[in-house]
Amino acid sequence: MAKNRRHFGIATVLIVICTFVVYWVLDSVLLKPAAAVLEAGPIDYLFDLHIWLIAFLFALVAVFMCYALIVFRARGDEGDGEHIHGNGTLEIIWTVVPCFVVIYFAWISTTMLIDLSRPNPDEYVVNAEGRQWSWLFTYPESGAVTADLVLPVDTPIRMDLTSDDVLHNFWVPEFRVKQDSVPGMVTHVRFTPTVIGEYVLRCAELCGTNHSGMLATVRVVSAEDFQLWQSEQLAQAQE
Repeated sequence: MAKNRRHFGIATVLIVICTFVVYWVLDSVLLKPAAAVLEAGPIDYLFDLHIWLIAFLFALVAVFMCYALIVFRARGDEGDGEHIHGNGTLEIIWTVVPCFVVIYFAWISTTMLIDLSRPNPDEYVVNAEGRQWSWLFTYPESGAVTADLVLPVDTPIRMDLTSDDVLHNFWVPEFRVKQDSVPGMVTHVRFTPTVIGEYVLRCAELCGTNHSGMLATVRVVSAEDFQLWQSEQLAQAQE
């Protein structure tokens, strides 16, 4: 019994070490661009939880397998090993615990989705139409129609998405959020830009031969610059 505890103790330490190492490797390889919206925080938190879980499950399987191969390998004895009928307690644990983990992830994902899609009375609305293979943006407040997306910083944004032909998907990696653009209906995606800068909007839905070229520039500017830009667009529309 003491020998078994010693083996489990060593394996547990190795699992903890392996978990941290695998997490570090995955976190280094799966590089995320710097977050540029308020909503990126909870989304990155959920990504991080998944990476920790993946690292732990990999360590759990790999460590026990490698430990058993090395420590309990046959040393000249080629006879049959001890026949084990099973362990009811262990089977219950590895059934119930994963169920609770799945339920927990489902709960935090659902509550997060509800929070991220909740309407804001102060949100600024922009219409975005996807087409093979470009984007067109309409600003109902000013009537401007542009090929580039210009947004004010620190302002809740609601993008109303439509498609002129096939399925497209609105995705700016720094914004984290994604939403399909569906022919014949209007979908919505909400976010609040927090960092002034220039970004690239990509289509994240395979939509045809030039799918990879369906890009648009997204400029997040100060509130003052946005008002000035909007006034210029309004003046141009009235000419």
